[in-house]
Amino acid sequence: MIDLARHVARALDEEVAGLAPLGGGDVADSFRVELAGGATVFAKTHPAAPPGFFSTEAAGLSWLREARAVPVPEVLGVSDDPPLLVLEWIEPGRPGPGTEEDFGRALAALHAAGAPCFGREDRRTTGSRRLPNEPSASWAEFYAENRLLPLARLAAEARALPSRAIRDLEVVAGRLVELGGPPEPPARLHGDLWAGNRVVGLGGTSWLIDPAAHGGHREFDLAMMRLFGGFGDACFAAYAEVAPLADGWPERVPLHQLAPLVVHAIKFGSGYVAPTLQALGALA
Repeated sequence: MIDLARHVARALDEEVAGLAPLGGGDVADSFRVELAGGATVFAKTHPAAPPGFFSTEAAGLSWLREARAVPVPEVLGVSDDPPLLVLEWIEPGRPGPGTEEDFGRALAALHAAGAPCFGREDRRTTGSRRLPNEPSASWAEFYAENRLLPLARLAAEARALPSRAIRDLEVVAGRLVELGGPPEPPARLHGDLWAGNRVVGLGGTSWLIDPAAHGGHREFDLAMMRLFGGFGDACFAAYAEVAPLADGWPERVPLHQLAPLVVHAIKFGSGYVAPTLQALGALA
């Protein structure tokens, strides 16, 4: 591990008074850092960070923060060599009566901030499997070429799914214009919106962390939120009041959940095979 205190001090031009490790991460090593001046910051490093790992995350955080829709911690320092990301500290809090509603409305505003294209203009890969984000003219092109087909190849290489599931993924990738509903402009997506990447701070305010940010279909974030739970009915209802989804959206939830399900089958094994097959079956 790098000398984190020294590198944080260099990045912030302030001495570090103390470090405390934090749990919860399955990729990076995270710490609460007390600075000599009395402030607290969050810092993380990675024992074997891929190229551009933290600068990509920092760019995604800043892009989401620019929308001024959902609170996102400010990037205070970033380096890929040594691997280091320093962020504004979020003091943990508890959900309040309006936490879910407020987050639903804020997420709708984030999506409405839009993106210049499907994918990313900087072409940086995101996620633990370094999925491509090539700029694309349509959602169908983006989801096929940057998600489903690359994941089908990765799953085949890892033998994570049965061969018929690989074939079905490829078939779905060719039917996205038919399956995807009415065309929409690219939304500004978090890209990995499970409950662990929503932090509730003081006053019940929701913050977003650890994005795989890109321009995509807004139903993708919402489907990811439904996949693992952790978001209340009031959140989805508030979103729908502000930005109703196109007719038929419930039938499209399995389509948008396919990518994260395949990622989890590759990373974590057989427990995600049956849900992946179920999602594919719903699209047959």
